[in-house]
Amino acid sequence: MVDLLSYGCITLGVVFWFWGTWPLLGPRSVLFKLHGLSVADTLGSMAIVVGLLLKIPGEWPLLVLGLITLALWNTVLGYVLAYCATPEDSHDR
Repeated sequence: MVDLLSYGCITLGVVFWFWGTWPLLGPRSVLFKLHGLSVADTLGSMAIVVGLLLKIPGEWPLLVLGLITLALWNTVLGYVLAYCATPEDSHDR
């Protein structure tokens, strides 16, 4: 049962990766596309790490560190992209 749940999480993660990549071909703005890609990539990567955590529970410290790192760095990257995309005038507000 744990193997089935593990493979399900890994499959869900890969689906999120493709789901976030597909809209890059659409007509929306670059920032909208990057936002969707980063959210789907974060969720997909986290689902894959949870699947690995179920598969190899002996490596839980490293995998939990990976989950925390994914959550923090992808969030910080989103804020950095948004900050860089705003006009210079609004940085002082």
